[in-house]
Amino acid sequence: MKTTKTFLTLIFSLFFLFGKAQLNETNIQKLDSIFQKALIDWNVPGMAIAIVSSDSVWLSKGYGVTDITTRQAVDANTLFALASNTKAFTSTALAMLADEGKINWNQKVVEILPWFKLYNPYVTSEMTVEDLLSHRSGLKTFSGDLIWYGSTYSREEIIRKVQYLQPVYGFREHFGYSNLMFITAGELVPTITGRSWDDFVQQRILDALGMNRSTLHVSELHNLDNIAQPHTYVSDELRQIPWLDWDNIGPAGSLISSANDMAKWLQMNLSYGIVGQDTLVSKKQLHELWSPRTIIDVSAGSAAMFPETNFKSYGLGWSLMDYNGYKVIGHNGGYDGMISQTFFVPEANLGFVIMTNALSTLYYPLYYHTLDELLGVEKKRNWNDDLLKVIRRNEERQKEQIKSLEAKRVLNTKPSLSLDQYAGIYGGKVYDTVKIAVKNNILELQFGRSPDFFAHLEHWQYETFQIEFKAFPSLPKGYVTFEIDRNGEVSEMEIFLDNPDFDFTELDLKKLD
Repeated sequence: MKTTKTFLTLIFSLFFLFGKAQLNETNIQKLDSIFQKALIDWNVPGMAIAIVSSDSVWLSKGYGVTDITTRQAVDANTLFALASNTKAFTSTALAMLADEGKINWNQKVVEILPWFKLYNPYVTSEMTVEDLLSHRSGLKTFSGDLIWYGSTYSREEIIRKVQYLQPVYGFREHFGYSNLMFITAGELVPTITGRSWDDFVQQRILDALGMNRSTLHVSELHNLDNIAQPHTYVSDELRQIPWLDWDNIGPAGSLISSANDMAKWLQMNLSYGIVGQDTLVSKKQLHELWSPRTIIDVSAGSAAMFPETNFKSYGLGWSLMDYNGYKVIGHNGGYDGMISQTFFVPEANLGFVIMTNALSTLYYPLYYHTLDELLGVEKKRNWNDDLLKVIRRNEERQKEQIKSLEAKRVLNTKPSLSLDQYAGIYGGKVYDTVKIAVKNNILELQFGRSPDFFAHLEHWQYETFQIEFKAFPSLPKGYVTFEIDRNGEVSEMEIFLDNPDFDFTELDLKKLD
């Protein structure tokens, strides 16, 4: 009797937990209509979406166009940049090596890369493989990204410069999203296996899953067709921009894929590493990847906007959160002119990927619409309209901030020195050289290892000049301020752009000549 009662209680509990999850043609069609409308509402040229369970592809479809010039239709094989969704591929590659006994999560990084060095001897000696993959190095979010972005620095050169970045948190104390730690994690692979990260991921994951359209290199796109083009917004108007080579960030963000291919990746995870008759990666190691390591703050504003989520954290290459009682495992990715999002819910046997070809947060409402619809949330919100309002308010706030800054500008000033006295080579340990030159009575700025970071300097006030990196229309206009020492000579300069992705001030550019 007791056994029967326990069994019935278990069945009831499982029904309560899983019974609301819904994958059927009706709600897929409903989502399809939502997707089509949202594409227009958010002024995004195109996107591709896949919704899967472990054994079925419920939707794999393109919407809109690959670019605003040719107007070619997006389909389920169209290629998009997946950016930081690559991180889960890197952690999965290391999980495979853990299955083989070639690495363990608590292993010290310096045991594998003896030349690895951070800002502090203790942190250098104690940093583990797990630390690399869980964003708890002590560095702030995106610290050092200007070392790799658009530059000719190799992966090893980038990693060797990490030691010069200053932390803002204690070691293992706080979440600080770090692309550089994932580049480091990827460089463990060749040391352990004798094969590059690129070859290992290509052969052991992409080829094994039959992700035949996918590539890890922008340089290979010229051999492929059906490719989405990146877009951004300039003065609220869509503009097509070129692909940027992210090869040097490989393990942190170089994957390029399609809806059909990413469906296979999600299905492998929902099948707990099983692909056909083979085990790609063990359930034990996937559990490690999906287990919380670093707490992510849920702000009061976020709690008010998303009351269904109480906890957020980061595992190993995956973001984790609760949503209406379910554990949601996912990641997003931001590339120049493309944004993507993956997630899966093991308890509900549900996976989702969206890839867009514009620098837009369109993915965000569709992420929540899909969760609500497929998890059977009874009281659904109009995420599309709600989040559009938030975005519009933020845009207006940014415009007001720009007006406020302009209002504080002191007019009718001039530089203290002649232009040739500002010219010279500036640099530091984080970034080698930035050149200031005079040409046609105008100051020009050129980053030494990043060819596209070029700008003219337009005098703004006193020793401050305004700049615009026209090769990167997504970046706002910025400012270069020169510091003059007691001898009346320029000693250093600071570059500042008000943006969430790159901190130009941490370059610490002293005048070298």
